[in-house]
Amino acid sequence: MEESKDDISMRYVSTLLAVKDVNRSKRFYQELFEQKVTMDFGRNVTFSGGFCIQQDFDWLADFPKDSIKERSHNMELYFEVDDFDAFIDKLNSFEDINYLHQAKMHEWKQRVVRIYDPDYHIIEIGESMAVIAARYLKQGYSVEETAKIIQHPIEFVESVAKGVIS
Repeated sequence: MEESKDDISMRYVSTLLAVKDVNRSKRFYQELFEQKVTMDFGRNVTFSGGFCIQQDFDWLADFPKDSIKERSHNMELYFEVDDFDAFIDKLNSFEDINYLHQAKMHEWKQRVVRIYDPDYHIIEIGESMAVIAARYLKQGYSVEETAKIIQHPIEFVESVAKGVIS
């Protein structure tokens, strides 16, 4: 097959968060979210989760520093955790955590908490949907009942039941 000259081989690489203090943010993501640094260029750090932090983003992108907005509330990083209660205990042991909201349960039975990172980017931490599905299955609910309760496709719940997703 001939390659088209219009084929530019586009691929998504990562999300970048503008931060004021790269070292403070690096510690935050390493200690609270157990993210491993895969590349550290000083003002730019990439984590194993596939996102980056960048100090001096205004310099890099060439726009005025005062145009960077805090608490824009228009995006979030999303993490899932298998043991939500243990994570909440860990979160409570950290000082200076700013909450968007405390732990709550959504109608699909997922417990979540939303916090801000040091630069006021929203971070959502949710209980793993696979763990929730497994819990309902273990309680004797059928695949179909579980799918309805957690508002996920039957195929997802079947995969959890078969151990394909955990």
